[in-house]
Amino acid sequence: MIKIIYGSKGSGKTKQLITAANADAQAAKGLSVFITDNKRCMYDVNRSIRFIDVNDWAVAGEEALCGFVKGVAACNSDHEYIYIDGVSRITGKGVSELAGIFYMLDKISAENDITITVTCSCSESELPDFVKKYV
Repeated sequence: MIKIIYGSKGSGKTKQLITAANADAQAAKGLSVFITDNKRCMYDVNRSIRFIDVNDWAVAGEEALCGFVKGVAACNSDHEYIYIDGVSRITGKGVSELAGIFYMLDKISAENDITITVTCSCSESELPDFVKKYV
């Protein structure tokens, strides 16, 4: 399953994502991973959740993020949740240009029974159809 948290910049998407991640961590039977492009919220995320700053791994661009998420999912079959904060910032592309990533996330989610939550910086009316189906 893929979940989307959307809104304009500064609307609290990251806080919503952290709240959801921390709540899920309380009942999670598997592993959780929080992927972002900065360390600002590092200490807000429950310590049972693996926090990854993609800048530490030189991840930049759509293909690099796709490969990175595939690697995270492949490294352990016990993943239950993956949270991605700022998919547009990490890839350097607008949400409307990210059909490939959402296709890949949907496939990973379905094949591995992982719930993936992604933040998107745009209003609901700006969400492309390939993202709206996850709202």
